[in-house]
Amino acid sequence: ARIAGVGMAVPEQFLTNEDLALLVDTNDEWIRSRTGIGKRHVISGDETLTSLAAEASKKALAMAGIEAKDLDLVLLATSSPDDIFGSACTVQAAIGAEGALAFDITAACSGFVVALVNGVHFIRGGEYKNVLVIGADVLSRYVDWRDRGTCILFGDGCGAVVLTTAPSVDDCCLLGFDMHSDGTGNHHLTAQFTNNGAVTGGESKPTAAGEGAPSGKGAFCNISMNGQDVYKFAVRAVPDTVGKSLERAGMASTDIDHLVLHQANQRIIDGAAKKLGLEPDKVVSNIAKYGNTSAGSVPIALAEAVAEGRIKKGDVVATAGFGAGLTWASAIIRW
Repeated sequence: ARIAGVGMAVPEQFLTNEDLALLVDTNDEWIRSRTGIGKRHVISGDETLTSLAAEASKKALAMAGIEAKDLDLVLLATSSPDDIFGSACTVQAAIGAEGALAFDITAACSGFVVALVNGVHFIRGGEYKNVLVIGADVLSRYVDWRDRGTCILFGDGCGAVVLTTAPSVDDCCLLGFDMHSDGTGNHHLTAQFTNNGAVTGGESKPTAAGEGAPSGKGAFCNISMNGQDVYKFAVRAVPDTVGKSLERAGMASTDIDHLVLHQANQRIIDGAAKKLGLEPDKVVSNIAKYGNTSAGSVPIALAEAVAEGRIKKGDVVATAGFGAGLTWASAIIRW
């Protein structure tokens, strides 16, 4: 498999650090010094996860020179679909990929990397030729705008790549990968199911015999995060997983042309680059403009770097995602 096209889309509306200072006790310097974030885009009006994903997908398809009707598979990595049953199928319909199987992958901020590895393997299996891999999230839907610890972090956005067959196995874009999960750390970053405002802790809604059962409404809580614990996890996990992917690729960190990490915190990105021995000019960062877009962050960063001419054909890109689950994943890609 090879990457043939890439695209991105973000909502029109955005919130600056100064905007958030009107909602919570914070300021631009405080947010930038701790996260590197300057603003974040949020959906409004008739914008949806599906509309963002469709826009990014159409751009990726145009770059690839592939029509939507020729797609065999659509993989949508998201934790915030428009429908509890997923949004891959609505994206498929929106772009006109009537011949493709479409389904969601939920692996939080690691989702795009996990989906990309899956997409490559579907092509390697020989059954599929063209695969669309999307990373998209609209977590502003689950942000408590009174919680200074989380409202400063998250933004909405989407990125997509088109994978297609390569002339030979030796030309495959995926050189090495590494993926992990640790459910014992799930409690560090959650948005749990709730029934009429009460967190259920995984329990079901009231039975038919229960009072108020017919009108009970299920929903999900706002995001809750143990910031320090997640930060410690990321600082440890990211260099480790990238190192393992490099080892499986038979490469060293000196072979990396670009480091494209999940844009969660600039300090995490800088720390990982330092541990890998990479100079700042090899690090792709756009967190200042978009914040943490979860599964959207890696493909958005890739799309911007390609558009700016930074990532070129033949370049070696090291990428990694990490977050809720807990999950973490990395991949070494030849562009």
